Amino acid sequence: MTPRETLPYRPCAGVVLVNAQGLVFAGQRLDSEVPAWQMPQGGIDKGETPREAALRELWEETGVRPELVRIEAETSDWVTYDLPDHLLGKVWKGRFRGQKQMWVLMRFHGTDADIDIASGHPEFSEWRWLTASEIIDAIVPFKRAVYAEVFRQFEGHLA
Repeated sequence: MTPRETLPYRPCAGVVLVNAQGLVFAGQRLDSEVPAWQMPQGGIDKGETPREAALRELWEETGVRPELVRIEAETSDWVTYDLPDHLLGKVWKGRFRGQKQMWVLMRFHGTDADIDIASGHPEFSEWRWLTASEIIDAIVPFKRAVYAEVFRQFEGHLA
């Protein structure tokens, strides 16, 4: 067995935040020197459900309060990805091989003024509303298959 195969996946919740036009929130990662647009996501804390973690991550990363969204869908099961070799052992203190993610689609009922990516511990340097295909093109390559699967499952909720 390789060292990679001995490591578990990090449990994570992700948010597909969709506006009234069917476009999806994407943020440029603050810690990336190359274009790396992604949707809000993060680890699931002990005792949290994926839905609770998704709402918390949405608040922490975008400033969007739970009362401004309506949950419309969740992925049918965990979606996983492995870190590329150059990140293995460096990300998450080397404890995980990648992530297993549950994704929650939320309909945004606020305005752009309700979004504040500079709150708390900022993760994004800028943000935009994009189509699903634009986000898939803009995500780092090792997460592309995950995003494609998430959008496939949620296609009935998008423009």
